[in-house]
Amino acid sequence: MRPLLASLPLIALLGGCSYMPSWPSMPTITGEKVLGFVTPYRVEVVQGNVLTKEMVARVKPGMPKAQVRDLLGSPLLTDIFHESRWDYPFTIRRQGTAPQQRLVIAEFDGDKLKTLTAPDDLPTENEFVASVNTFKPGSKQPKLELTEAERSALPPPKHSADAAPTAAAEGPAPGRTYPPLDAKVGSGT
Repeated sequence: MRPLLASLPLIALLGGCSYMPSWPSMPTITGEKVLGFVTPYRVEVVQGNVLTKEMVARVKPGMPKAQVRDLLGSPLLTDIFHESRWDYPFTIRRQGTAPQQRLVIAEFDGDKLKTLTAPDDLPTENEFVASVNTFKPGSKQPKLELTEAERSALPPPKHSADAAPTAAAEGPAPGRTYPPLDAKVGSGT
């Protein structure tokens, strides 16, 4: 009887957790806010090789495998049954941006590149950076340079005639003494 009474709160707790109200107005957890005010954290998933139009344009048919690897990176997928094909898949899911998925395929004839198949929507480097950048700058950007009119309106720098001479011309400050650089000179030996 006693073990049953001890497990009763646990049974009640588990039974209460299994009930979740289903309101038609409550959005599902797909990046939207849950219960209208909480946005769940999503892990950013980046897999594969980022290939851009500039990178793919440098690869030409007839190049050896080593040169293709130098230009595009190591392929994510190589198949021992299809040694003449390298797959470069790329997927990214980042909160605040649209998910991206692309596949570039390199086919070889022996050690030489036969064809490189890339999707038409392959972005340039600048387009890719812009598509994954979630930083939204504020409306007020700091001013970093003065215009010529602002520069001419500045007062000229003041040059005083009684400016102190430089320390190099004068030597050390009065009242200061420095130990000799060579220990033998100051020791009297």
